[in-house]
Amino acid sequence: MHPTIEVIQRGNLKRIPEVKTGYTVEVSQKVTEGSKERIQKFQGLVIKVSHGAGVEKTFTVRKIVEGIGVEKVFPFHSPNITKIHVVKKAQVRRQKLYYMRERFGKSARLSEKHVTDEDRAAEEAKMEAFYAEAVKAEEKRLAEEAKKEQGVGEVSEPPAAETPEDETPEEEKTVAAPEEIVEKADKEEKAEEEKAEEEKKEE
Repeated sequence: MHPTIEVIQRGNLKRIPEVKTGYTVEVSQKVTEGSKERIQKFQGLVIKVSHGAGVEKTFTVRKIVEGIGVEKVFPFHSPNITKIHVVKKAQVRRQKLYYMRERFGKSARLSEKHVTDEDRAAEEAKMEAFYAEAVKAEEKRLAEEAKKEQGVGEVSEPPAAETPEDETPEEEKTVAAPEEIVEKADKEEKAEEEKAEEEKKEE
């Protein structure tokens, strides 16, 4: 999954109670009819919970209406779902209770335990602690990524070349002008001529 999509999906996640196969839940869903909006409740047995995590995770609820089995699939993190209320819990061995489609009456009953207000409070406290740890882990991960990006962005500048004190830079070295060179050559030539004349006189 692309990191950008993952960040967007993470922002749409909601805090939901623990829902497992075999639980009896009451789902409150927003229904829009024209310009009116109402809350519709659907209570039944959870016969399937999809694998994975994120906004794509769903659960299937089944109930009997006038002798006919009705099933609905709800996304856990749908904005139209206002509340998921766990009514009863039953321990089952299978992850998918499709065999319940063929059972009616007493044969469709499970050994269930009603959920009290104390159980819900304990479950909410457990979920709060879980989400708090998840937030801390996410903040730590983001801080580590920021440090890595900052380290890559910093580029060390190469040290400037040092110039020895006793060495004069090339630009500062003085070069004799052409006029001075010509004048010096003339003086040397005159000195040689004078020397030659003195030698002739001595002869």
